[in-house]
Amino acid sequence: MRVAIDTNALYTAQAGMARYVRELVQAERNLELVDFELTEIGWPVTNFQYRQPQRALKTAYRELFWSRFVAPRQIRQARAQVFHTTGMPFISVPSSIPHVATLHDLAVFQNPERFRRWHRWSAQRYFLSLRQVPHLICISQFTARQAIEILGVSPRRISVVYYGCPFPPEAGVPPEQKPDFAVPEDFFLFVSSLEPGKNVRLIREAYQLADARQPPLPPLVLCGSRWQGVPHEGPPPANWIFAGHQTDPTLVYLYRRARALLFPSKYEGFGLPVVEALALGCPVICSPVASLPEVGGGAALYTDMTPPAYLQSMTRLLAEPNLRADLIAKGRAHAATFSWRRCAQETVEVYREACRR
Repeated sequence: MRVAIDTNALYTAQAGMARYVRELVQAERNLELVDFELTEIGWPVTNFQYRQPQRALKTAYRELFWSRFVAPRQIRQARAQVFHTTGMPFISVPSSIPHVATLHDLAVFQNPERFRRWHRWSAQRYFLSLRQVPHLICISQFTARQAIEILGVSPRRISVVYYGCPFPPEAGVPPEQKPDFAVPEDFFLFVSSLEPGKNVRLIREAYQLADARQPPLPPLVLCGSRWQGVPHEGPPPANWIFAGHQTDPTLVYLYRRARALLFPSKYEGFGLPVVEALALGCPVICSPVASLPEVGGGAALYTDMTPPAYLQSMTRLLAEPNLRADLIAKGRAHAATFSWRRCAQETVEVYREACRR
């Protein structure tokens, strides 16, 4: 079986979707199936910076020209028997080739205010086109329900295949690297893109409540690209450290030493930082919204999405070492249920089903 897989996310993203593509491709290759051949299809030009007009021009070329004219030729040259769309842009797949697509989330429909005008237009166009894809992989039961309710996709066309865990507990402690900034002795951690949907505003308001009541909370280390909308939410507390995008070894170092991961996101198709934290012995404080109850299972400290509730959970973890130890034990066990190998195996089964139809 010859499979062509879209790898554009490796050149356009640095967070969850890029992780998914990188880990899935590697895991599929590691399966070492004798009847399986994988070809990567992507425009290998990075577009991580927000400098204009370079970013806009690269995006326009990738989405309006490369995906429509160059990619179909590459798919034919690979003699692909299945094509796997892993995310945007939507590639014009030759009609004779079975098509599988992964749906990560539908945030652009649920929270359009989070996205720029171009992103809203192209994403909505992309998601509506998924209605025509015969085989849809959803990364959580929550995303599957949204595909049915919002896109009108038949449940018979959907397979739920969870992400894996980047730091599987059975593999032992992964390599770590001390950051190039001074790490506080005691701190909370935030890992995600810094945009309004991730709800950094709520954490800021919880810290403001703590300052008013005393004693102050430990510092917060924030890892993630700083989106331009966040500064307009108000000045951050003085003891916050904006660390920017960090490598995996540095994240391992921080997860293993943080009091907890604060993850008050309003909407997630999966929520990869939750699994990362649980696997590395870092308790998670999040809210029971979207996919997070699936991903956190019984191992997260679920909290109402209000500043007083988050402050209460944070102070509980500071004051109750037994609670923290219990969450760490439950977290490691729960994280072990997520595997990139299993993700790859189940995805390959979807490919085989696509070939049989």
